[in-house]
Amino acid sequence: MKTPLPMESASARIDERIKELADWRGKMLARVREIIHDADPEIVEEWKWMGTPIWSHAGIVCTGETYKNVVKMTFAKGAALPDPSGLFNSSLEGNVRRAIDIREDDKVDEEALKNLIRAAVALNLAGKSKPKPRRASSKRAG
Repeated sequence: MKTPLPMESASARIDERIKELADWRGKMLARVREIIHDADPEIVEEWKWMGTPIWSHAGIVCTGETYKNVVKMTFAKGAALPDPSGLFNSSLEGNVRRAIDIREDDKVDEEALKNLIRAAVALNLAGKSKPKPRRASSKRAG
């Protein structure tokens, strides 16, 4: 298992990715990154899985993948998050993850996205504070 890059290196790699895209996807990834940091100033940037930007706080919040026609934000625990604005529009059939595919002409609802990011962080923090349940003993009383 590879260890993640130090935060400074991960941030520099994300900067490089934005620069190398040099089109609407780079601008959108930069905007999404800014929104994430506005929503949670304590967010940590990581670079994993052969070049995927990751934003974490007490666990993965979301990824920022770029494809030919979309910038995809995949929320690690998206299925457990409230989404009253209906931002999730991809990976809806899964039991855990949910994603937002942002296309070139899409307008991002920044407030709704910030709320989703904050909810993801809160869910991660809540999960960290719960003690692990003990496994029941398999011994039978005799």
